[in-house]
Amino acid sequence: MALTQITGSGISGVTVGNFITMVDMFRLTANQSGGTNAVITANFERVDDASFSQIGTGMTESSGIFTFPTTGLYHVTYTGFIRANNDPNAMLYAQVSSNSGGAFDDVGLVNAGEGSSADAVTTVTNHFYVNVTNASTFQVRFGTSSMGSGSQVEADTNQNYTSFSFVRIGDSQ
Repeated sequence: MALTQITGSGISGVTVGNFITMVDMFRLTANQSGGTNAVITANFERVDDASFSQIGTGMTESSGIFTFPTTGLYHVTYTGFIRANNDPNAMLYAQVSSNSGGAFDDVGLVNAGEGSSADAVTTVTNHFYVNVTNASTFQVRFGTSSMGSGSQVEADTNQNYTSFSFVRIGDSQ
């Protein structure tokens, strides 16, 4: 039985209309070569598949730095499609800054390393929350770490190999 009506007076503690107001997703369009081991600064595109629809203003991306459109509590998910070749530590990381990029905190790390000599292709996912209390100062960036010369983060412009999603789930805390 669904709740269809509330009547009476003195009702408190009920939040109405606090719904998801922002959803956005980006992907890499070009492989990140092994041995780079740095912040990813290029080759991001907003997902443009017919099945995707952004909600709200969306994120802003410039040179690999993602900024938030408004304050709020955000759920961020990143998925890396990583090819490792005799590389025990092929990693993709996430960092957040609350002071306009003055300093970044490590908030996530995924490792798709493979110690054998054969290619190993692995998809790894991690997620974290960002309590954005000032939209003009909070930033997120992603990068590679400990990747050998035979490894890379795979990308594609037509489908999500390596992707980054952002969902505003509520007000800042």
